[in-house]
Amino acid sequence: MKNWKKCVEFHGHECPGLAIGVKASEAAIEKLGISFSEDEEIVCVTENDACGVDGIQVLVGCTFGKGNLIYRDLGKTAYSFFKRSTGESLRMIFKLSKGNMDRDERISHILNSSIDDLFIFSKPEYELPEKANIFDTIICEKCGEGAAEPKIRLEKGKKLCMDCFNK
Repeated sequence: MKNWKKCVEFHGHECPGLAIGVKASEAAIEKLGISFSEDEEIVCVTENDACGVDGIQVLVGCTFGKGNLIYRDLGKTAYSFFKRSTGESLRMIFKLSKGNMDRDERISHILNSSIDDLFIFSKPEYELPEKANIFDTIICEKCGEGAAEPKIRLEKGKKLCMDCFNK
């Protein structure tokens, strides 16, 4: 499986979490008719920061750097995909596997199962996130390091980065 090998090479090892991300990507590709996102054509909102996200970056092209991979810290093995050109969207949450399997058996089970057996599909309960913003860099008047403008705080008239503001 070409996609699997490509994702393992990027991620660094084989694991069930990465397999979930590969299958989530395949589900989004199939159900939304998407392909690799060169810019922000496709947006993924991930509800976890686990291994599966690496598969999504490799196969769908959603990355933090481009601003089309958004992290919602909910701890769920769930992903929402949005197609900007049509407004179509899809949320999927991984169904927990039943039965005892070792690591290799679990990987094989995930990779060889149908997407409908692995995920519960629905519509996201929120709108398509806006495109990524590019902000000016402001120099902290305490430490001298630059930070994105929305992360700067004012304290007694001085512009401070979050680290200096929170001390």
